[in-house]
Amino acid sequence: MGRAEERRARQRGGRRAAPKSHRSPSTAGASTATATPTAPGSPAPGGRAAARGRSAPGGKPAKGRIRRLFTWKKILGTFFGLCLLGIGGFVVLYLMVPIPAAGNVAANQESNVYEYPDGSVLARSGKVNRESVSLAKVPKDVQHTFVAAENKTFYHDSGVDLRGTARGLLNTLSGKGAQGGSTITQQYVKNYYLTQNQTVTRKLKELVISLKVDQKLTKEQILAGYINTSYYGRGAYGIQAAAQAYYHVDASKLKVEQGAYLAALLQAPSQYDWAVASPTGKSLAKARWNYVLDNMVKQHWLDAGKRQGLVFPVPKEPKAAPGLEGQKGYLIELANKQLEQKLMKDEGISASQAEAEVVGRGWTITLNIDKKKQAALENAVKDQLTGKLNPKKRKVDGNVQAGAVSVDPKTGKIVALYGGQDYFKHYYSNATRDDYQPASTFKPVILAAAMEQGATTQDGKPISANTIYDGTSRRPVVDHGNKVGFAPPNEDDVDYGPITVQRAMNASVNSVFAQMGIDVGMDKVMTVAGKLGMDTKGMQAVPAQTLGSMGASPLEMAGIYATLDNHGKKVTPTIVAHAENKTRQVRMDDPIGEQVISREAADTVTSVLTGVVDDGTAKVSVAGNPLRDGQQVAGKTGTSDGNKSAWFTGYTPDLVTSVGLFGENLKSGAHVSLQGATGLLPPPGRVNGGGYPAQIWAAYTFGVTHKGKFDLETTQGAAVQPSSTPSPSQSASETPSSTPSSSTPSASQSPSRTPSQTPSRTPSQSPSSQPPSQTPSSEPPTGDISPQNPLDPAAG
Repeated sequence: MGRAEERRARQRGGRRAAPKSHRSPSTAGASTATATPTAPGSPAPGGRAAARGRSAPGGKPAKGRIRRLFTWKKILGTFFGLCLLGIGGFVVLYLMVPIPAAGNVAANQESNVYEYPDGSVLARSGKVNRESVSLAKVPKDVQHTFVAAENKTFYHDSGVDLRGTARGLLNTLSGKGAQGGSTITQQYVKNYYLTQNQTVTRKLKELVISLKVDQKLTKEQILAGYINTSYYGRGAYGIQAAAQAYYHVDASKLKVEQGAYLAALLQAPSQYDWAVASPTGKSLAKARWNYVLDNMVKQHWLDAGKRQGLVFPVPKEPKAAPGLEGQKGYLIELANKQLEQKLMKDEGISASQAEAEVVGRGWTITLNIDKKKQAALENAVKDQLTGKLNPKKRKVDGNVQAGAVSVDPKTGKIVALYGGQDYFKHYYSNATRDDYQPASTFKPVILAAAMEQGATTQDGKPISANTIYDGTSRRPVVDHGNKVGFAPPNEDDVDYGPITVQRAMNASVNSVFAQMGIDVGMDKVMTVAGKLGMDTKGMQAVPAQTLGSMGASPLEMAGIYATLDNHGKKVTPTIVAHAENKTRQVRMDDPIGEQVISREAADTVTSVLTGVVDDGTAKVSVAGNPLRDGQQVAGKTGTSDGNKSAWFTGYTPDLVTSVGLFGENLKSGAHVSLQGATGLLPPPGRVNGGGYPAQIWAAYTFGVTHKGKFDLETTQGAAVQPSSTPSPSQSASETPSSTPSSSTPSASQSPSRTPSQTPSRTPSQSPSSQPPSQTPSSEPPTGDISPQNPLDPAAG
């Protein structure tokens, strides 16, 4: 066959059409070299069939070589070779890793030391609360609660969960953190012999030692070791300490339902501790408790009839440990929590593991607390509030709880904190609790969202400090002509009519900000709230949130306002500077994060909030305070529905402080009204954000802050466009019927003017300047007070 015939054969489609050549390789190569070349860019002659027919160097097809390289025999041989290598490696590891002669518990359980920045000691955590008991002293059904909770196959397994361990190793290698199961034996080995570090080496050691321990010890000995070395929260190591901490009984006296709760605790001690658990935490604790008891029934360790009759055993109130009196316990509690969160993030361990690694592990923890500011905050609360309470005379006084957090907005350091009257008397920190409504202190977040989004009203007008809204009380909120089923009343049901956003913020007009939330979009409002520092997980983006109906803590609110004060750069309030023990050093993340909202948006809100102080609900307690001395201040009051909480969160250029008062029934923990507290307020005795919270704030802040001016990049708000100075007879804000035709916010005055203006804003104003519908004894929402009642500032 000639060259032309060969070429035609290839074009017809492949190997079969082109018979094998009997020529020598050199001749074949020559034939190929002299074949007619293909035009550039055109497909090769013969298409895919021709490609399949091409030979690799040496004249053999490339695909055949790959097949010979990856045969089933070679693949299986490689697989079994790797298996044998792994088995051999494990055998070597098994022979080389012994059971440690002694556990790590005694060596690692040491008192923690908490220091101020100057190195002086704030507190020592005290002796570790741990006491071992023999398993014989623990009721059998209580023993079973731990097995049902953690490892139902404990009594007949080999001591390890290979699948769970493999999953844990893969998660560790892939950086997914603490995931994957382990048996009671493995957990005991980890608690007693090893550490909580999530490393491959530690996990392999855990596997080997667990196998050996399971062979060496009885199941009863292993279970006893497990329940005696586990951490249960409240500083309690071991079941005996836990029984005393939660039920004030010895382990031998525990009932099965109590044992089930203690077993449930091991999953997340702090989160499930009934005394400090959030509603979600309590729900999870009960679910875990039910899970334990249901597993006992399935394992035939508990009669189904008896199970149905069991009631959740609410734990007793905790006893504070020695050395944690006063505010120390609250400071240490937050420091421990933030260090635990850091370890969870860095080392990929669970919450329970992190807690066990922090409590009683010989840490030296340096706090950011400023001793001078801490003392000043404690004194301010005592002088302005707690010194006036008399629970024996007035029952409501025993229900008043105060909390406060003070933050440096430039560094994010928590410089002072008030968690309650005494850690011994009130275990739950009021500084970090988030079960009360922040009320109107949430309104600046709505305005921040409007500024950040460049939002407009529904008739297309940009939202600014001068935008006019309808301030009619109970005005139905509408979304492009459609009512959304929300019509909130204003404080005292006052109708303001047309009103600027600036005046609405000053007077805390609910109807305006309810409508603004819809104009901006509640989903966008909640997104901005999250960016500023609020924990919005699980919160619904509904119109009611415009009134601050969610839960929030003074710590959260201080962080949100610190971010505004820091020109929109995220501030995460941090109490721990650094920590170290024998095994590692921990440096906390930088509390100052990225820009989360624009500087102009943040500065505009700050500017508007100066109006709240100078011409709004905080005018008397803050602007008119003789200690102010011309200091610029921005802030917002808040008073929740039913007067169950009252707030003032405010800031100067160098300090942000959030103060909250909460009505809590000491026996039941229920939220109750603050009305009537101290007996010093005129009827009906409502405790408002502009009252005691603002007074505490001012007494503290003006004693420790450095005089300065806000550096704002904005063209809006009271600090930039102040109105003319009102005469001494003028009201703090105009009556609701005044016209809003002015292009600038009404009656807002910049605190940057001379200090001599301050006295004109003292409580010496005439009550006749109040709206005609108000009597001097009532509480108008715009900031006016009767001169006879200096403790009766405006509502929030």
